[in-house]
Amino acid sequence: MDFGDLASRLKKAREKEGGNKGDDRPFDFEESYRLRGKMLGVLIRDARVAASRTLEDCANILGVTPQDVENWEFGNSVPSLPQLELLAYYLDVPISHFWGQTTLQAEGKAVEAQDEYLKLRDRMIGALLRQAREGAGKSEEELAQAANLSAEQISAYELGETPIPMHHLTVLASHVGKNLNYFLESSSQLGELLAIREMWKHFTELPQPLREFAANPTNIGFIELAYMLSQMPADKLRKMGESMLDITM
Repeated sequence: MDFGDLASRLKKAREKEGGNKGDDRPFDFEESYRLRGKMLGVLIRDARVAASRTLEDCANILGVTPQDVENWEFGNSVPSLPQLELLAYYLDVPISHFWGQTTLQAEGKAVEAQDEYLKLRDRMIGALLRQAREGAGKSEEELAQAANLSAEQISAYELGETPIPMHHLTVLASHVGKNLNYFLESSSQLGELLAIREMWKHFTELPQPLREFAANPTNIGFIELAYMLSQMPADKLRKMGESMLDITM
């Protein structure tokens, strides 16, 4: 039985729990609990596999045995909320993932670092380096001398023939007037994930009242209004401010 089947059966059980008319059969709580446990187990395993963690890894974090975690994944037993909170933190998923009805795999969140991806990214980074170097008006020899590297190394980097070590990329970026964000992936699921993590980092650095305001779904209208205002030309914002001032006076 797959996750969709479990979700469908649980939905039917919930409808019956709500009291469907015309059906006098008593509600089967045991079956409902069993289905909920199975669904939670699928979501736990899904998050663990997506995070490339073993049963032993999760067991060590939670202070339980690998057999305990495996029992959770098969729905034979069920963890407590505090255990799920620790697991969500460790596996880098929202706690709400564990009471949702969509797996990470179904959402396309799994990311595999394949050789083809690495080679493609090396070529892309090399092309960006060459573009930035030419934009800065520097030759391969000039950039090589500035970074204490050989012109052959610069050529190999720009052609994507050799992966650029991070410490070399940092120095090269500074000499062509770019920061590291210029070279970051932005078009794939991995790039999206990295960008989201950067945005989350900035979000957590906001003052707590602002974080609480932004995290409250009822405030989405205010946030959308702030966004629209941020896109308006300065002269229109100025006129709007003057109009509001006239109203309050």
